[in-house]
Amino acid sequence: MGSRDKVLITADELAELLRSGDPVTVLDVRWSLEAPDGRPAYLQGHLPGAVYVSLEDELSDHSVPDRGRHPLPTGRNLEDAARRWGVRRGRPVVVYDDWHRAGSGRLWWLLSTSGVTGVRILDGGLPAWIAAGGAVEAGEVVPEPGNVTLLPEDLYDGILPTLTADEAGDGAGTGTLSLLDARAPERFRGEVEPIDATAGHIPGASNLPFTALLAADGTFAPNEAIIRLLADRGVDTAHPVGAYCGSGVSATVIVAALAAVGRSAALFPGSWSQWSSDPDRPVAGGPA
Repeated sequence: MGSRDKVLITADELAELLRSGDPVTVLDVRWSLEAPDGRPAYLQGHLPGAVYVSLEDELSDHSVPDRGRHPLPTGRNLEDAARRWGVRRGRPVVVYDDWHRAGSGRLWWLLSTSGVTGVRILDGGLPAWIAAGGAVEAGEVVPEPGNVTLLPEDLYDGILPTLTADEAGDGAGTGTLSLLDARAPERFRGEVEPIDATAGHIPGASNLPFTALLAADGTFAPNEAIIRLLADRGVDTAHPVGAYCGSGVSATVIVAALAAVGRSAALFPGSWSQWSSDPDRPVAGGPA
């Protein structure tokens, strides 16, 4: 199994897996900036057996101060949630969404960096499933409780590394880190900022909008295209790579895309929402 197959699963592959009767946990993480609560859409129709996951309530801990708009959940809370979703040791997990792989990227990253193996993103999300003729069902799914055990509290510096604000800024500023900003170009350039305290970007970062890593149908771009996008931004094998966005959600799509081509990238979870909330941190504008 290549790197891409370890990160992504196609709609046809998932359909075959479900037909085979082999146990698989399917998790629905519908979320977007415009519709952060995906439960109503989930209840109207979801993949057979899929369990709803709330990005706002279960994949974030809003009680944590000064860590941006979507602070990471604690390891204990995430483990409790994963067991509620029915995640079990040794059972593969497929995560999906209906908005540019942002929600599923966040859950893939959290579970993978917590030591859960066999987690894959449905390539193309719910639209790909429907386009392939996949069935949907309505209503709530309440699974048998899972038994997964996650890594202890320092899990986020494990399999998929993280960056603090200082590490992201210092690395980008000195050129020892290729720091990629996943936001839209106009936000990166500082022309608009609809959400966070200040417009602009971390000095030294390069702009790679996360949607550029997706084809028109929402599937991940071919490996060659991903590698070309990285090369265009000066990303090479000589330097580590980091990624950030507005609040640590859509940047996970960059991390997943790089994992698909066999590259590791560290996530700055607090992202621009944490960086820009500190008036002492420098801000850059314009193109990279």
